Amino acid sequence: MIDDSQVSGTIQRNDWSLQRKGIIDQDRHKERVKEAIRKNLGSIVSNEAIILSDGRRTVKVPIRSLDEYKFRFDHRKRRHVGQGDGKTRVGDVLGREGQTGQGQGRGAGPAGQDPGADYYDAEVDIDELAALIFEDLQLPFLEEKAKKAMPAKTTRFNEIRRTGVMANLDKRRMILENIKRNARQARDARFGNVRKEDLRFKSWEEDKRYESNAVVLAIMDVSGSMGEFKKYIARSFFFWMVRFLRTKYDNVEIVFISHHTEAREVTEEQFFTQGESGGTVVSSAYQLALDVIGARYRPTDWNIYPFHFSDGDNYYSDNEEAVRLADDLISTCNLFGYGEIGEEGGAGYRRSSGALLSIFSDRLKHKERFIGVRIDDKEDVYPALKQFFGRRGIEV
Repeated sequence: MIDDSQVSGTIQRNDWSLQRKGIIDQDRHKERVKEAIRKNLGSIVSNEAIILSDGRRTVKVPIRSLDEYKFRFDHRKRRHVGQGDGKTRVGDVLGREGQTGQGQGRGAGPAGQDPGADYYDAEVDIDELAALIFEDLQLPFLEEKAKKAMPAKTTRFNEIRRTGVMANLDKRRMILENIKRNARQARDARFGNVRKEDLRFKSWEEDKRYESNAVVLAIMDVSGSMGEFKKYIARSFFFWMVRFLRTKYDNVEIVFISHHTEAREVTEEQFFTQGESGGTVVSSAYQLALDVIGARYRPTDWNIYPFHFSDGDNYYSDNEEAVRLADDLISTCNLFGYGEIGEEGGAGYRRSSGALLSIFSDRLKHKERFIGVRIDDKEDVYPALKQFFGRRGIEV
């Protein structure tokens, strides 16, 4: 017979999630911020604070406040709110979304009566923001060329070591090693009493593969008709284009060309700071692009991508020459992208296409490698990026 006084023991259950509550909430908040950014990439891409960030590592992005589930007061002030009267049945509608404040939707009442949406500035690392913008972008129709000199690096975690930096600690493997050691030594297969010998760290190596050469020709209209809004739109597109190319490809070359009645190759700084003046002769830019390609980038060795932004206004007698040279560019290059910028807000009137875009769409022979877009608003910049650099064609 066993004496109850001799039997002792405890049953314990640890809720590890409570000890990690702060980390879990922090990770959840980061995910919700990323989700909010993804839903508003159109407005974020054209945010002037980011375009003019002067190389700062973090930028402030306005994000609508993230509401948590909570009880709210009934603004209609009905009696007995919070409990039923016993007469409801399954399927009865208790309320509908938007029934706030005297039966009006939020924001529908007189000024000062209903609350507005709260916004706050979230500090986001510009590299993290760029990763979200570029995650679905690539150079389209990238082909295998005879000469390869464009290295692309990828980081791959492929090894587990006993030493390393704490930032690369593999917690899952550490817990498993600790449980196995406790089972061997103390006959108690549970987690606890972590020692240095339990630690496991992820190690990585960089895979470098050589892709076919690629050159991008950034062509921008700087004539007098390119006002502040049009100039800002063009620079916004090229800002993200340059960042995308340098983020995803190690050694892609970029040639900067600006034009009015004459075209010239300029430095990157001149390209993004030059003011507007003079008339417009688009053929001068296309001829210079073809000359640069002929002198430095043989199509047999290079993937070539010219992208041109203009407001569509061209000297009338130059249109035929512009179409001919654009067709020559398309037959030489992997893809030719043309973006046409309208007036800000369209003044209540949005043209379906401007003069040059309409002509190109009707007259170019090699249309399968031509993409034309129309931009009338700042939020159209991100869709233009996706159209020009969307996944299509041959992927090396």
